[in-house]
Amino acid sequence: MKKLFKSSALIMSTFLSLSLMASNPGEPKPVKSSSVSWTASKVTGKHSGIITLGDSYLEMDGDRIVGGRIVVDMNSIVVTDLEGESKANLEGHLKSDDFFGVAQHPTASLDITGSTTIDDGSQAVTGNITIKGVTQPITVTMFFKGNYVTTAINIDRTKFGIRYGSGSFFDNLGDKAINDEFQIRAKLEL
Repeated sequence: MKKLFKSSALIMSTFLSLSLMASNPGEPKPVKSSSVSWTASKVTGKHSGIITLGDSYLEMDGDRIVGGRIVVDMNSIVVTDLEGESKANLEGHLKSDDFFGVAQHPTASLDITGSTTIDDGSQAVTGNITIKGVTQPITVTMFFKGNYVTTAINIDRTKFGIRYGSGSFFDNLGDKAINDEFQIRAKLEL
């Protein structure tokens, strides 16, 4: 009887473990390292820089991204195309309430809810992006190869209440107008 009980317990334990694994196919893989750059354009030119990720992870089912959370440290905004006082002034302005308001919103995030494989091997990743406390749905194309994920995302800042210098909301800006969209390029190592 003891053997039967032990065998039954072992079978139930194995079945329960397999059931839990089957119901949770997305195993979290932390982002080990990343390089994230940004570019923003205006009528008279553009600016570029880098930004750092906070604790981030992707949930994978084989080679397919099924979930995850990418967190951006908004205090880490760095301008790379300027030097000295101009660099410091632009970094300060980007961190101010005119743009990202990092004192009240120190992080931005992308919460991934799923993906669909595209014919070229890339994935259309769906989720919700939160910037300056505003959340919007988004679909992003990501490429997964080996331990690396790469993407380029165009984000319309006005959807997150960032309207400073936007020709869509203000008249007579002339050459002071700033494009509504900015681009993020990222390479993540899992």
